[in-house]
Amino acid sequence: MRFKVAALAALALVAGLLTGAGPASGAPADGPPMPLPSPKVHPIQVTGPAAERLNLIILGDGYQWDQQGIFLKDVDRNLAIMWATEPFRTYRDYINVYAVEIASIDYGVRCDPDGRVRHPDGTIRDTGQREGPIDAKNTALRMIYQNGCNDPLSRGTVYGGAPVNCQNYAAYYPAGVNPCETGNQAHNRIIDNYVAPFLGIPRTAQNLQTLAIFNTFTYGGIGGTQATTSGGSPQGPLISLHEIGHSLGTLADEYPYSSRDVVRPCYTGGEPSSFHHTIYRDPQKMVEDQQKWWRWIGEESLSGGTIGVHEGGGTYPCGQRRPSEHSMMRWIGFDFDQIGLEHMVARVTGMRNSGQMNVRHSPLGTVASDGVLWVEPGQPRYHELQVTWRVGGPNGTVLDTHNSTSLDLGELDLPAGTVVHVEVRDPVGPDGIDWVRNPSTANTATNSGYNGARFVQTRQWTVGDTKVTPSSPAATITGSTPNTQPVAGDEVVYVRTNHPADRILDVAWSLDGKTLPNPHNSRNLDLGALKLAPGTHQLAATVTDPADPGGVSDRIDWTADNAMPTAPRTLSEPLTRLGDSMEHPVYFNGWDMWLDPQDDHTGYAEDRYVVGQLRLNKDGWFNYFGFPEQPMPESPFQFRHSGTNIKALTYGNLGTGGLSKAAFEQTLPDDHPGGGFVPGFGTHLVEHRAIDAAGNVGEPSAYRATVLPGSSPDCTKTLTGQQPRVVVSEGVTCLKGAQVNGGVSVRPGASLVVSDSSIDGGLTATGAQAVQLFGSTVNGLARITGATRDVTIAGSTFNGSLTLSGNVQVTANDRFSRLAGAYGPILVGSRVNGPLSCTGNSAAVKDFGAPNTVTGAKGGDCAAL
Repeated sequence: MRFKVAALAALALVAGLLTGAGPASGAPADGPPMPLPSPKVHPIQVTGPAAERLNLIILGDGYQWDQQGIFLKDVDRNLAIMWATEPFRTYRDYINVYAVEIASIDYGVRCDPDGRVRHPDGTIRDTGQREGPIDAKNTALRMIYQNGCNDPLSRGTVYGGAPVNCQNYAAYYPAGVNPCETGNQAHNRIIDNYVAPFLGIPRTAQNLQTLAIFNTFTYGGIGGTQATTSGGSPQGPLISLHEIGHSLGTLADEYPYSSRDVVRPCYTGGEPSSFHHTIYRDPQKMVEDQQKWWRWIGEESLSGGTIGVHEGGGTYPCGQRRPSEHSMMRWIGFDFDQIGLEHMVARVTGMRNSGQMNVRHSPLGTVASDGVLWVEPGQPRYHELQVTWRVGGPNGTVLDTHNSTSLDLGELDLPAGTVVHVEVRDPVGPDGIDWVRNPSTANTATNSGYNGARFVQTRQWTVGDTKVTPSSPAATITGSTPNTQPVAGDEVVYVRTNHPADRILDVAWSLDGKTLPNPHNSRNLDLGALKLAPGTHQLAATVTDPADPGGVSDRIDWTADNAMPTAPRTLSEPLTRLGDSMEHPVYFNGWDMWLDPQDDHTGYAEDRYVVGQLRLNKDGWFNYFGFPEQPMPESPFQFRHSGTNIKALTYGNLGTGGLSKAAFEQTLPDDHPGGGFVPGFGTHLVEHRAIDAAGNVGEPSAYRATVLPGSSPDCTKTLTGQQPRVVVSEGVTCLKGAQVNGGVSVRPGASLVVSDSSIDGGLTATGAQAVQLFGSTVNGLARITGATRDVTIAGSTFNGSLTLSGNVQVTANDRFSRLAGAYGPILVGSRVNGPLSCTGNSAAVKDFGAPNTVTGAKGGDCAAL
């Protein structure tokens, strides 16, 4: 029977190649099975009933029947970065996640402008060999790059129409399925037939969000209730967050273009409808008028910089203004700023469009006078909700219950007719964790305040004149912090139990076998307050029924992960390293950085993706992803004075405007509202860290790097080791690891480059073209005069006087010199054990933010160094 199926598949493939009925490309030689495997739903994270959670459904497209392992790894990478990003990090347990394996006939995406040939081994994503855009691909969800067959910059990826020759593919589908269905129809069919029955809620439920991951390296995605992202792009998970910002958070684009390479005129219309765009120019005027994000003006932005009114946004380079210099809706990689976060957390706690924070509770109405009332709210991972019980209605007397989620009426002896009221509040307002400053009680997507239903729920009951019927002994844990993987070392862990009508069950917590105090019988345990020792710990909660001492009980165990992740770095080889309190390399024009995020995997069934992050000059944490269009994970992040342009976007920019920009922003006229770009020569601080699968944020490591304009001339002669007196009369002489006894002289028109060398007897250069010293020592007088092109000294020591006079420094970057000011000889991070004299140079000597140490007198323009 197996032979017949394989033979039929092979025959079908051959026939398809002759008639256009088979896979368009990228299939193994034996072709796909017929019919294809049915979609398979994987519960990745289930924290509660689907009706009571925000449900994220992740679908795969363009993954062939033998590539579902790649899909699941892409899911893990996407979720790792989502769980490392607020508000998902804190509200992770408010969300159920399901991954849906869907076998596609073809590999990849239709009209992928950078489509690549599949590797014959389905477990390897591809060979890197380009095949170009193909419109004939047949994938399960019909994903297509809009106009990608004609536009090499296409990035919007949507559910497309029926594939070419779709009627010839019927044998791959179950009976009754239309092989010519559109992508939206396929999406709906799969959700209706496979996902909705699994969840128990319909596809149209307001608390359901889908994300389709398509199988390509090419950057792409789109927002909406059906968000999409690239599975193989280095930035794929960052695209996901941006698109979910649209889909879930109702956020708009803040970038300065509609088409990446087209500069639009400035926006001249009225106030935008977007809650995070404005035509206000003056932030204080916004405060006076109490408009839009006025409550956040002047705050340090979570995505870097200061919240104000920053030029450009809403796909315009000017005219519309945004809250932060950069945020996730401006450039992927950064976090949401406070204005975005305020709305995202409301949409998560309110279960998307449902608009209500979920709270389970005792049946409402009249209750027995000695019964037990209870509520079960959600549990954020790093703070507790506030539960306030009152006797006498919403304005009644507050009871001191120590934030208990249960109330034993039998202990209160309340008369019949008494109203008992409870408020469950997420303390997200300014007096709490300060994530939501809007005090509104409204419940719309763009006006959800901290007094609204997304953050506050109330319930009330009336005490009757009946007595409760005691429940039979039972102790069951009905819900908890998931224990399928370790919890973070500072997490608030919770359990939920069954609810006897006449009593409150007891909860006992233990850590590493030792019982922990629980004086108020709390269902929550704040691990952060315990100050756990580094490493992993065993945590347990045991529930017992006081009606049956020593009898009925239930228990759940967790591994608590308090082993912090790290992100070791490797930097490209510098010109030299400065003697600083931290590592401080020096480079021409820029450098590369590799991060290797690592974690102790104790307690995990398999290796999990560890998130790496970097921060440049304290300007907002940015997710490390290698580099666009480069293989993962071996490609480094590239820092350059003006970044690197890839497909009309700039990455790794050290200049004004932050790490990411539209390429055209660097060439806008100086008087343009978005113009005046200055390349990032100078000294920069870089921090980097890791966030593990449990949510632990590792301690940052840091280094400085100084970037200089220019380059070293090519050597025509190289000297190493012991050398007598050196006279450079022509060409470019390079000393590398040399020890010169007798001094060095450089004659007019010649050049000298000294690296990791020592010179005894002094250095004299008169009329040279270029003189450069890196990490070297000169013992004796050093005098460099009349150089015609370049004097660059970094990380060097002069045991004697140093004179720099009459030198011409030819700029290596006209834009920098024009906008930041001309620079003369470069002297950075060096030590002069003697006097320093600088006179008559083409411009003042510059240290580019890396100070020098001078023990003697400083004369001329060096006096200001």
